[in-house]
Amino acid sequence: MTQHVTPPTAAIPVKPRNGSGASRIREGSPHPLGATWTGLGVNFALFSAHATKVELCLFDDAGETELERIELPEFTDEVWHGFLPDARPGTIYGYRVHGPYEPQNGHRFNPNKLVLDPYAKAVFGQIKWGPELFGYQLESGDDTTFDERDSAPNNLKGRVVDPAFTWGDVRSPKVPWDRTIVYEMHVKGFTKLHPDVPEPLRGTFRGLCQPSVIRHLRDLGVTAVELLPIHTFVDDTYLTEKGLVNYWGYNTIAFFAPARRYAAVPDFAFAEFKEMVARLNDAGIEVILDVVYNHTAEGNERGPTLSFKGIDNAAYYRLLPDQPRYYINDTGTGNTLNLSHQRVLQMITDSLRYWVEEMRVDGFRFDLGTILAREPYGFDEGGGFLDSCRQDPVLSSVKLITEPWDCGPGGYQVGRFPPGWAEWNDRYRDTMRKFWKGDEGQLAEFATRLTGSGDLFNRRGRKPWASVNFITAHDGFTLNDVVSYNDKHNEANGEDNRDGHNANYTWNHGTEGPTDDPGIKVLRERQKRNLLATLLLSQGTPMITAGDEFGRTQHGNNNAYCQDNEISWVDWNLTPDGRALLDFTARVIAIRRDYAILRRNRFLTGEWNEALGIRDVTWLTPAGTEMGSEQWDDPYAKCMGVIFDGRAQETGIRRLGHDATMLLIVNAAEIPVKFTLPEVAGGRGWLRLIDTNVETVDWEEDDLERFDFGHDYEVTARSLLLLRLLPARRR
Repeated sequence: MTQHVTPPTAAIPVKPRNGSGASRIREGSPHPLGATWTGLGVNFALFSAHATKVELCLFDDAGETELERIELPEFTDEVWHGFLPDARPGTIYGYRVHGPYEPQNGHRFNPNKLVLDPYAKAVFGQIKWGPELFGYQLESGDDTTFDERDSAPNNLKGRVVDPAFTWGDVRSPKVPWDRTIVYEMHVKGFTKLHPDVPEPLRGTFRGLCQPSVIRHLRDLGVTAVELLPIHTFVDDTYLTEKGLVNYWGYNTIAFFAPARRYAAVPDFAFAEFKEMVARLNDAGIEVILDVVYNHTAEGNERGPTLSFKGIDNAAYYRLLPDQPRYYINDTGTGNTLNLSHQRVLQMITDSLRYWVEEMRVDGFRFDLGTILAREPYGFDEGGGFLDSCRQDPVLSSVKLITEPWDCGPGGYQVGRFPPGWAEWNDRYRDTMRKFWKGDEGQLAEFATRLTGSGDLFNRRGRKPWASVNFITAHDGFTLNDVVSYNDKHNEANGEDNRDGHNANYTWNHGTEGPTDDPGIKVLRERQKRNLLATLLLSQGTPMITAGDEFGRTQHGNNNAYCQDNEISWVDWNLTPDGRALLDFTARVIAIRRDYAILRRNRFLTGEWNEALGIRDVTWLTPAGTEMGSEQWDDPYAKCMGVIFDGRAQETGIRRLGHDATMLLIVNAAEIPVKFTLPEVAGGRGWLRLIDTNVETVDWEEDDLERFDFGHDYEVTARSLLLLRLLPARRR
């Protein structure tokens, strides 16, 4: 039977904080939410619409002994608040929230459970899994029962911070979108094996500050690091029982607090994160955070009570309208945050502004972004969260990137987010993999993706940068494994290889995994160059996954979310092939940087510009003639060229451009193809910048080979060429 319980205060002996008795509590203010150090004390404010009483719990410096329990004296606009003059930075605290325990009505208050402040700027301790963390009697399996065990020894606690930090003259690089190259990385995995990073700093925020690490990023030419989740997150019991962890971090419990596990000194995670941002920004590199605002680590009705569930379950989570005991699970993780509630929406936007204004990050990538735009009636590009970001003067000024899908109804929304947003484009990934694998009938789709996916994004004044193009990401195969495995190999995850994607569009080129076959090795290296060059020469915003630039492998694991070990960590012991690929990648990035035609802020359409008498792009057959419907519709055609005309209109002003004209040739066929280099007005021949069949070349322009118009260039099977038009000599 479902219980209706209004529990009393937990019967836990609590000593006064000091010899003078109870601390001096004042009314305080309902805003800002959280624990705020004023210099004269700390203001505590907690939202809970349905609570009947809130107690602030103070702990000793070890976070083990509860020293004092103080009832917050005021309740204003559904916020409980009080001011404590004798609290200060370093104070460790939590809350016990009283109210009805009525799961059938969506309420799960249980003051026996210490709950973490949703606005905690720092956390203390770590989760110790046990039945004490659950609001119900875990052993019974019935979430309508009521558990009276104290969870304080097992749960995370908040810690008051002093926000003071000396930033000096460091400012955000504010890299324009058209010049942005995103580099997705994991804080720990990137430096855990780095030989130039001191051992105590490996795998930490400070590890990313080291000169050799920053030098690698600068030499490569990327402009922004996108960090996998660094908000405080929880390792699921499902994983810890198998000796694994939630390595990726998509299981957030505190949206304002950097994870202690990524700090060299855990109690200083707050300051170490700021130092990392300052040093990267000083090097001209932006910091983008991968954030998880769609769900929390509390799971469904059978999950633990760690924070939100015990503070106001009915407000924070989307519950089934006719059965509020149960959670709407659009995330596939058990629960979904209720961004339709004004206070939950406020918490998320407060968190985002905090990371921009206080921690000085340069942008965000939103995990399962469709959920953030979903109202009870479905996806709405004018929904509360998207509107909040768009009108906010702080949030609208930073980079906003969404993962435009989830597992809920109408979850796939690529190209449907409003202006101002960039979106991960998985159609780009799949098309490019299929094309270079040699799949038939890919030419037209390849051309669309290469030129910025205008079919998806060319509306409402959106620009090509809205398409975040990628070949790989943390979720899936690495670049090396895309060309080395036909099948996933996730046995180490302990799920009998059932987890991870099955539709990967990969090809092992004849042998599964590592091989000594010289022919296969040469072809694989060329395919890596093909894929990276295609990514970096496409219109849109390119995203590289850390280590792909030198061929990192995960040994066929395409779902390494739980692998905090050598499977996921970047191996800096580069092979000769790895060093050659690194040099090649840096070269192509430099070409993209130097030639604006490769990163236009206008969609290239191939339409004839009557006023200027040119096309911005012209598609060519191997004979050097323009592509027609016969060639586009030929499923066996795998080779074509495209001229990016530098004279094309650059902006909304109708005038000739002044960029270089480029010729890109791709051949995904299994045989060489003779390609006749076309004649272009205003030129006298072509200068070869890239041939992926050539593993090493001298990059100095004087050493680059020149070709006449009409030259029949033999394009190697499965290779890519980039040539620049040589301007005609002036008379």
